Amino acid sequence: MTIFDPRGFGKHVYDALTKVRGNRSKDDPITKKQKSMAKELYTYLSTWGLMRLKAEELILKDGREEPVKKFFECLEEISGKSNLNLESLKNLDFDEYLGLTGLSLEIAREFSFWVSAIYHDVSGED
Repeated sequence: MTIFDPRGFGKHVYDALTKVRGNRSKDDPITKKQKSMAKELYTYLSTWGLMRLKAEELILKDGREEPVKKFFECLEEISGKSNLNLESLKNLDFDEYLGLTGLSLEIAREFSFWVSAIYHDVSGED
């Protein structure tokens, strides 16, 4: 019997964001970019969708890509789907893609919460 652990998503996201933050100081410009991107994941996903967010991971190169990479690592781990790339996302059945999108929105909501705790000392957004 599987037991539901309500900390499930939170543990994955907390660990992921802690790794992204690492030892960067609050004054590091990359820290602000990471905080901003992690906070915006839910809005981005609900507006543009999962495939476009995956494309952003490939495009971003200024530190903002790190929270997106960790987001997809969390999604793969929680969903049990590995190698979520643009091609695999494109080829998913409609129902599977829709389910994965719903799960991704829940994970993004966790990112929005935990980023405030992990980056609590970082003021402003970039």
